[in-house]
Amino acid sequence: MRKIICCAASVMALGCLGPATAHASGGADDGPVSIGVIGEGLKVTEVRALLTGWESGAQARVSLWKGDTYIRQVRGWKYTTSKEASGHRFEVASWKINKSFPHRSKLCVEFKGHTDRLPCVTIKR
Repeated sequence: MRKIICCAASVMALGCLGPATAHASGGADDGPVSIGVIGEGLKVTEVRALLTGWESGAQARVSLWKGDTYIRQVRGWKYTTSKEASGHRFEVASWKINKSFPHRSKLCVEFKGHTDRLPCVTIKR
């Protein structure tokens, strides 16, 4: 069965971002920035971005990478929504993708003001 494999799991990010089906999700974090991907095989149905803490007016975008090389923007800058759960405050943005990506490509999320943080999920068969 094809799967989306994650580079590193983030229990906090996946827990706060909502439920995900088994064998079709992945997540990664880099400091306060996290990404969650939901899909089946090489097809990604949704990407969610999370920023720990409240930052009113925060914006995030999704990009496609092959190795360390930037390929293209998948979804442009989007304002986040402030959420609070179990005493944790964070910013969340989500995008419906419904597209397939090449084997071993990476989807990454970037927040304005946190460009040194770029968590990515590797898409694998």
